[in-house]
Amino acid sequence: MKMVPYRKDKEFWPMASIFDNFINRFWAENEVDENQRMMAIDIIEHDDRFEISANLPGFKKNDISMNINENQLIIEAHKEEKSEEKSGSYCRCERYHGDYRRVLSLSDLIDKDKIDAKFEDGVLNIKIPKLEPKPAKEIKIS
Repeated sequence: MKMVPYRKDKEFWPMASIFDNFINRFWAENEVDENQRMMAIDIIEHDDRFEISANLPGFKKNDISMNINENQLIIEAHKEEKSEEKSGSYCRCERYHGDYRRVLSLSDLIDKDKIDAKFEDGVLNIKIPKLEPKPAKEIKIS
């Protein structure tokens, strides 16, 4: 006798599973997803440079640090909210305070000494100039 395992993904009543999926997604909307805490970035490549824009709303310039380790650009932001609330309690808290961190791998052909960064209106704009690629050196075989 062969056993046939029960699979939940193949529902017997298709309309019931559609309804269940709708309800599950409705309640899952309130759950905090770890990816929501990652800063959103745009990377644009030009002929002579890369431009990176990172969204950091609610942060101040002093909350943000940026450094290069080997060929990785590390952007970090820390926000700490200290508030004492003595009258009432939170029903829902959606504003995030804590740490954001993004690590971006960079090309070998960038000028690390000429990186320019500006922070304005909650957006960190970074310009990374490219170096001219060195022509391949031909090696003669004897």
